[in-house]
Amino acid sequence: MKAILGRFTEPTFALLRIVAGLMFAFHGAQKFGLFGGQMAPMFSQVFFAGVIELVGGVLIAVGFMTSLMAFICSGEMAAAYFLAHAPKGGWPNMNGGELAVLYCFLFLYIAARGGGRYSVDRR
Repeated sequence: MKAILGRFTEPTFALLRIVAGLMFAFHGAQKFGLFGGQMAPMFSQVFFAGVIELVGGVLIAVGFMTSLMAFICSGEMAAAYFLAHAPKGGWPNMNGGELAVLYCFLFLYIAARGGGRYSVDRR
Protein backbone atom coordinates (compact mmCIF):
# COMPACT_ATOMS: atom_id res chain seq x y z
CA MET A 1 0.00 0.00 0.00
CA LYS A 2 2.84 2.39 0.83
CA ALA A 3 4.28 1.88 -2.66
CA ILE A 4 1.01 3.16 -4.13
CA LEU A 5 0.06 5.88 -1.65
CA GLY A 6 3.60 6.96 -0.77
CA ARG A 7 3.77 9.32 -3.72
CA PHE A 8 0.81 11.25 -2.29
CA THR A 9 2.46 11.97 1.06
CA GLU A 10 2.78 15.73 0.62
CA PRO A 11 -0.72 16.39 -0.77
CA THR A 12 -2.21 14.12 1.89
CA PHE A 13 -0.36 15.94 4.65
CA ALA A 14 -1.53 19.27 3.21
CA LEU A 15 -5.11 18.00 3.29
CA LEU A 16 -4.69 16.84 6.89
CA ARG A 17 -3.24 20.21 7.90
CA ILE A 18 -5.94 22.20 6.09
CA VAL A 19 -8.90 20.16 7.36
CA ALA A 20 -7.58 20.00 10.94
CA GLY A 21 -6.85 23.74 10.92
CA LEU A 22 -10.27 24.65 9.58
CA MET A 23 -12.11 22.34 11.98
CA PHE A 24 -10.12 23.86 14.86
CA ALA A 25 -10.96 27.37 13.61
CA PHE A 26 -14.67 26.47 13.49
CA HIS A 27 -14.36 25.07 17.02
CA GLY A 28 -12.94 28.42 18.13
CA ALA A 29 -15.55 30.42 16.19
CA GLN A 30 -18.27 28.65 18.20
CA LYS A 31 -16.92 30.41 21.28
CA PHE A 32 -17.90 33.68 19.59
CA GLY A 33 -21.49 32.63 18.93
CA LEU A 34 -20.93 31.34 15.39
CA PHE A 35 -21.82 27.93 13.95
CA GLY A 36 -24.32 27.14 16.68
CA GLY A 37 -22.12 28.14 19.60
CA GLN A 38 -22.60 30.56 22.44
CA MET A 39 -20.60 33.74 23.01
CA ALA A 40 -17.98 33.24 25.70
CA PRO A 41 -17.70 35.96 28.33
CA MET A 42 -15.18 38.61 27.25
CA PHE A 43 -11.63 38.08 28.48
CA SER A 44 -12.50 34.78 30.14
CA GLN A 45 -10.38 31.65 29.83
CA VAL A 46 -12.84 30.29 27.26
CA PHE A 47 -12.68 33.55 25.28
CA PHE A 48 -8.88 33.36 25.01
CA ALA A 49 -9.10 29.66 24.10
CA GLY A 50 -11.44 30.70 21.28
CA VAL A 51 -8.94 33.28 20.05
CA ILE A 52 -6.15 30.68 19.99
CA GLU A 53 -8.40 28.16 18.24
CA LEU A 54 -9.76 30.58 15.63
CA VAL A 55 -6.50 32.34 14.77
CA GLY A 56 -4.32 29.25 15.22
CA GLY A 57 -6.65 27.11 13.15
CA VAL A 58 -6.68 29.53 10.24
CA LEU A 59 -2.88 29.95 10.32
CA ILE A 60 -2.35 26.18 10.46
CA ALA A 61 -4.79 25.68 7.57
CA VAL A 62 -2.93 28.10 5.31
CA GLY A 63 0.44 26.95 6.61
CA PHE A 64 1.72 30.25 7.98
CA MET A 65 3.93 30.08 11.09
CA THR A 66 2.77 26.49 11.13
CA SER A 67 5.18 24.95 13.65
CA LEU A 68 4.77 27.73 16.21
CA MET A 69 0.98 27.90 15.91
CA ALA A 70 0.59 24.12 15.97
CA PHE A 71 2.76 23.95 19.09
CA ILE A 72 0.65 26.63 20.82
CA CYS A 73 -2.58 24.89 19.79
CA SER A 74 -1.23 21.54 20.99
CA GLY A 75 -0.44 23.07 24.38
CA GLU A 76 -3.86 24.68 24.56
CA MET A 77 -5.51 21.33 23.94
CA ALA A 78 -3.33 19.64 26.58
CA ALA A 79 -4.37 22.34 29.05
CA ALA A 80 -8.03 21.96 28.02
CA TYR A 81 -7.83 18.23 28.64
CA PHE A 82 -6.27 18.49 32.08
CA LEU A 83 -8.38 21.45 33.24
CA ALA A 84 -11.78 20.56 31.81
CA HIS A 85 -11.84 16.83 31.09
CA ALA A 86 -9.44 14.93 33.36
CA PRO A 87 -11.25 15.99 36.57
CA LYS A 88 -14.32 14.09 35.27
CA GLY A 89 -12.39 10.80 35.12
CA GLY A 90 -9.14 9.41 33.82
CA TRP A 91 -10.12 8.03 30.41
CA PRO A 92 -10.76 10.41 27.50
CA ASN A 93 -13.62 8.29 26.15
CA MET A 94 -15.37 8.60 29.52
CA ASN A 95 -14.68 12.27 30.32
CA GLY A 96 -15.44 13.76 26.88
CA GLY A 97 -11.80 14.58 26.19
CA GLU A 98 -11.21 12.52 23.03
CA LEU A 99 -11.22 15.56 20.75
CA ALA A 100 -8.84 17.48 23.00
CA VAL A 101 -6.38 14.56 23.10
CA LEU A 102 -6.63 13.98 19.35
CA TYR A 103 -6.06 17.67 18.52
CA CYS A 104 -3.21 17.84 21.04
CA PHE A 105 -1.24 15.04 19.40
CA LEU A 106 -2.21 15.97 15.85
CA PHE A 107 -0.94 19.51 16.35
CA LEU A 108 2.18 18.25 18.09
CA TYR A 109 2.92 16.18 14.97
CA ILE A 110 2.25 19.16 12.69
CA ALA A 111 4.51 21.34 14.89
CA ALA A 112 7.33 18.81 14.50
CA ARG A 113 6.81 18.37 10.74
CA GLY A 114 6.17 21.98 9.76
CA GLY A 115 3.83 23.25 7.07
CA GLY A 116 5.03 20.98 4.32
CA ARG A 117 5.40 21.58 0.61
CA TYR A 118 1.95 23.12 0.11
CA SER A 119 2.06 25.88 2.72
CA VAL A 120 2.69 29.60 2.89
CA ASP A 121 5.77 28.82 4.99
CA ARG A 122 7.28 26.99 2.02
CA ARG A 123 6.91 29.97 -0.33
